[in-house]
Amino acid sequence: MDADELRRFVLERLDEDEARLAEEKLPLLDEAEGRGRLRIIRSDDGSGLLLLPGPIQAPLERQLVPFPEKFPLLRTEVEQTHDEALLRLLAGAYDTHHGWQEEWR
Repeated sequence: MDADELRRFVLERLDEDEARLAEEKLPLLDEAEGRGRLRIIRSDDGSGLLLLPGPIQAPLERQLVPFPEKFPLLRTEVEQTHDEALLRLLAGAYDTHHGWQEEWR
């Protein structure tokens, strides 16, 4: 697997989602969260985000993080991470995009 290619794919999709939000459309990442593909919630101490696979529910239901708040944090994490599992989980939110590669599943 080419992690740099995967990283570029995720960063490009995040940019597209930011543009979708500017057009008052639902970002595809938020749509994927709504379908239960993944969850992005605030950490307990509020200093960061937790990226969780599937429709995991916390003991006290946490509210999803609005896209404008999570976008800069996710972008920074994607740019700096060496964690391919994290990149694959985010990329999976965009698996209907023509640039998606099955090997990223």
